Amino acid sequence: MESHEVIKEAFDTSNTSPKEVASELGVSLSLVYKWAQPQNDAGSGIRNPLDRVAKLSELTLHQGIVEWLCSEAGGYFVRNPQSSCEQGYEVVPATHTIVQQFAGLLHVVSQAAQDNTITPDESAEIRVVWDKLKAYCEGFVRCCEEGDFEQIQRELNQVES
Repeated sequence: MESHEVIKEAFDTSNTSPKEVASELGVSLSLVYKWAQPQNDAGSGIRNPLDRVAKLSELTLHQGIVEWLCSEAGGYFVRNPQSSCEQGYEVVPATHTIVQQFAGLLHVVSQAAQDNTITPDESAEIRVVWDKLKAYCEGFVRCCEEGDFEQIQRELNQVES
């Protein structure tokens, strides 16, 4: 989905109007409408705030920008693994590995909770295992879509090294 489409969808599905956004941000209503239009030679669209933040993140190579946005939205950023799936279906081993990853998370959580409290260090360890699991699961889904399960195992081996 293009950034202007995300902005248009936000206006279409939320209770916030472009007029309210313009007023709150101190910009013109026409500018806000242009953010929701594609950029083209006719000049109807304009580079919107989403495009600008994406470019800022790209130029600085600083993941903290995206992490901050996710945190502000009540979420947490986990980078998707690189996809270089090739042919070679290994569904059963990939499925087994994903179950093992879940079991590993459950083990870390149960170990931390044994004394009926979870310390900051234990929380940090849970976060690391959880983030690896989310990235692995995303890789699993992408390889399901692209048909390469051997790539999952190669990426897992790189993460564990």
